[in-house]
Amino acid sequence: MNRISTPHLELVPASLELVQAELDSHSKLASALEAQVPGGWPPGEYDRPAIEYFRARLSENPLSTGWYGWYAILRASKTERAALVGAGGFFGPPTSDWVVEIGYSIVPSFQGRGYATELVRALVKHAFSTGNVKRIIARTTPENVASIKVLVKSGFRLSGPGQNAGTVIYECQHRPD
Repeated sequence: MNRISTPHLELVPASLELVQAELDSHSKLASALEAQVPGGWPPGEYDRPAIEYFRARLSENPLSTGWYGWYAILRASKTERAALVGAGGFFGPPTSDWVVEIGYSIVPSFQGRGYATELVRALVKHAFSTGNVKRIIARTTPENVASIKVLVKSGFRLSGPGQNAGTVIYECQHRPD
């Protein structure tokens, strides 16, 4: 599975080896990604249980790399090393009705710079380009204004209430070019 390049980020698919390095230590992950791992890692809801879930799914099917996590690495500059700024991805390969669910988190010290939007837009484009996805959903809460802004900027629209109380679903439909 190839990396995805965006204007500021390199998105690296979370292979079984990378996920295991992440579970082992920050230094192993940093070495494997050739990027510094900042304080605050892992961010948001991308926590150890999520990482262990991805490891279990990738262990069952290594060919599903790219349908779970992606590491968002801010490219190195003249003054700073490359840095792991966030994670995003899907909750698994497309369902039988061509749907995937997306999730994403950015390290707090890197929030508010547009990296979440850049990450989500790239993952949406990637998912639709596979030919296996017709709809992408995202779950959030009405109070998570920052996440809603990212979704709207990335082409999502409010779809309705979520299954869990206090949640809503946003969706993005594939529109052929």
